[in-house]
Amino acid sequence: MYQFKYHKPTSLDQAAAAMSAAEDGVFLAGGMTLIPTLKARLRAPSDVIDLAGIAELDSVTDNGDSISVGALTRHASVAASTAIPALADLASQIGDAQVRNRGTIGGSVSNSDPAADYPAAVLALDATIRTTSRTIAADDFFLDLFETALDEDEIVTNVEFKKPTAAAYAKFPNPASRYAMVGVFVARFGAAVRVGVTGAGACGFRWTALEEALASNFAASAVEGAALDASEFNEDMHASSEYRAHLVRVMAEQAVAAIA
Repeated sequence: MYQFKYHKPTSLDQAAAAMSAAEDGVFLAGGMTLIPTLKARLRAPSDVIDLAGIAELDSVTDNGDSISVGALTRHASVAASTAIPALADLASQIGDAQVRNRGTIGGSVSNSDPAADYPAAVLALDATIRTTSRTIAADDFFLDLFETALDEDEIVTNVEFKKPTAAAYAKFPNPASRYAMVGVFVARFGAAVRVGVTGAGACGFRWTALEEALASNFAASAVEGAALDASEFNEDMHASSEYRAHLVRVMAEQAVAAIA
């Protein structure tokens, strides 16, 4: 691990000031990705700004038709919430107990790891990502592999999820890391349907063809006929793009069946 200056601000203004003054600063939330990266010397920031001291970012608030989750809320706290059962179920499947008690929703969403669980829920639940400077719609947030719409000095403050009529998340985890080789989140909002997919592509994405199919026939059988372009799906030692495409359909069927 390379030498760096460590900061632990107690307010968003202090965090922003520390980042502005840093030559090459980085924000630290739960550290599930950043700490291993620093230990492996794959990154050498001049300053690490630890957000853990900003108490206002750790909360789960029920707004009636939505819930707002503070950026520093641990996965375990999301898993213990009851407002959106499918979101709680998703959080309960992240990593292991140690990861769930340290990792944060803001850090996960900001990182846009292709195998992270939350992107599927962010997209399916039509979430709004609030930052220190603006609000960003879910459909505009995830751009590519480890790339989001966030500016370098922008901090996610909370994620607001719309409450669905019904929803379910189905995941095929890597047996070692428990990252999502594929995860599919299906949410109904009255007659409308949104489907978020993670693990298959460079970042989370919506499966709009399935959304349209389910809007007219909400049944697991609708999954088979929905078009799915797997030409740019991830390929690695764990699964080919074709296998991931197969898993997307299987997980979608399971999620739909759990709701139906």
